[in-house]
Amino acid sequence: MKPVVVIPTYNERDNLERLATQILSLDPSLHLLIVDDNSPDGTGQMADRLAEETGRLSVLHRAGKLGLGSAYREGFAKALEMGADAVVQMDADFSHDPSILPLFFEKLDQADFVIGSRYVNGISVVNWPLRRLMLSYFASVYTRVITGLQISDCTSGFKCFRAETLRGIDLAKVRSDGYSFQIEMNFRCVERGFKVAEVPIIFIDRHAGTSKMSKKIVREAVLMVWKLKIGSLLGLSGGRK
Repeated sequence: MKPVVVIPTYNERDNLERLATQILSLDPSLHLLIVDDNSPDGTGQMADRLAEETGRLSVLHRAGKLGLGSAYREGFAKALEMGADAVVQMDADFSHDPSILPLFFEKLDQADFVIGSRYVNGISVVNWPLRRLMLSYFASVYTRVITGLQISDCTSGFKCFRAETLRGIDLAKVRSDGYSFQIEMNFRCVERGFKVAEVPIIFIDRHAGTSKMSKKIVREAVLMVWKLKIGSLLGLSGGRK
């Protein structure tokens, strides 16, 4: 297997080197792709240095802060160009534990994409204020009710896809950001007939830096589930593979 871990960054200098070291130490086959949105704190420059030092890290520099969804779309496309047969998406802030990655790859033997779930075995979130936790949890409940997705954690940003899964959906049509990007990717994969597996994770709130969550991201997610459901009913979203 040739796995590529895609990590979007914006002002993640305090986390990047330690995170990259932990990920690359897991397995010599792992490659890391940093998608940096011209971070003012020098994250992109640090990533370039790490690329030279490790030989297993690549950097995709973007002109500015263009959004999480577009960062992942470009990162996924680049990973496929690099010959990846498994593509991981994860955050740069240590809220996603790198040690889970081998389990993701193991689960790909039975599934087309894998979700690291905070809610598959109760609620496994550390250091979140109650309001943020309730927002996330009930966003998944709301999404399941409207779309019919049988996924415990519809907004998780810690996932692993087979290359064939990413090729099987039209990434160019995935236009959303934030929570709604996670929901839309899940919906499009499941609608195309791809099999999902969830593995329990413990989500720990970011170690350093600043959260990118905003009211705009929440509003987009609320509307996105209806767009997906209506598009599916009207046959506008692509259907099964």
